[in-house]
Amino acid sequence: MSQLIIETQNLNFSYAKGKTDIEDLTLKVPKGSVYGFLGPNGSGKSTTIRLILGLLKKKTGEVLLFGESFNTKNRIKSLSKTGALIENPSLYGHLNAIENLKIAGNYRGSVSHERIEEVLEIVKLTHAKKKKVKAFSLGMKQRLGLAISLLSNPELIILDEPTNGLDPKGIIEMRELIKELNEKFGTTIFISSHLLSEIEKTCTHVGIIRNGKMLYQDTVKALKESKSKEIVVELEVDKFIEAMVVLDDLSKENTSKEDDFIQIEVESKSEITRIIDALREKSVQVFQVRIQNNLEDLFLSLTEN
Repeated sequence: MSQLIIETQNLNFSYAKGKTDIEDLTLKVPKGSVYGFLGPNGSGKSTTIRLILGLLKKKTGEVLLFGESFNTKNRIKSLSKTGALIENPSLYGHLNAIENLKIAGNYRGSVSHERIEEVLEIVKLTHAKKKKVKAFSLGMKQRLGLAISLLSNPELIILDEPTNGLDPKGIIEMRELIKELNEKFGTTIFISSHLLSEIEKTCTHVGIIRNGKMLYQDTVKALKESKSKEIVVELEVDKFIEAMVVLDDLSKENTSKEDDFIQIEVESKSEITRIIDALREKSVQVFQVRIQNNLEDLFLSLTEN
């Protein structure tokens, strides 16, 4: 079994009497993984992160970091190997990127100028290192916050909703940064998010939480394989009626309610090619092919009451 960088055992926590916010949560984050902690807003993701980092006091259960119980005796040792970006980073807008990193470095002890330049290069902010942070875009601020979390060259990075509020360009940049940190430096990364699409594109492992309870935990590959074997495909065609005749001959039933779109289920991607060929033989043009992400259906079935 892979070494676990983060592990919780039957973790329980309550903000108020009579209500359990985190219930018997068992979390297993393997070394070298990109672990996506997925769940709807209010499901307990941020609370779990605060418990892992010791920002909240657990009711019962245990938190282990780097294979050791996280307690007052080894708290500093564990946190020295951990970087975190929780929600929006706290930055000084009237200072530039280098000055912000120097201040953050002072809290971590001795951080060299060379390391500051290194982390700016990693997060691709070298070009803006002397620009005042108040002029940064939200995506640049997120990357600077990530740079701060990298100052001590941590083995583990914890990110709480790192793409929140970012535009599509910023989301892609953050995604590529996370992948690079994991693949190039071997950093274990724990990401909380409510965006299934980002977890699927970024992570190797996933845990799905609802109402403080773990519903599913495994690799992303296993999650994909656990969905229905059938693939849902949407085809946009120019001759709807003629297309329906072809589908009837192929024993395929249209389930779409949209005009000009045909929705069918196939057992493999190779079957899509055969259906398109059959449509073209009858002079039916296919303008668009969309494969639905059935993971979304699985996620909704797990997280909705």
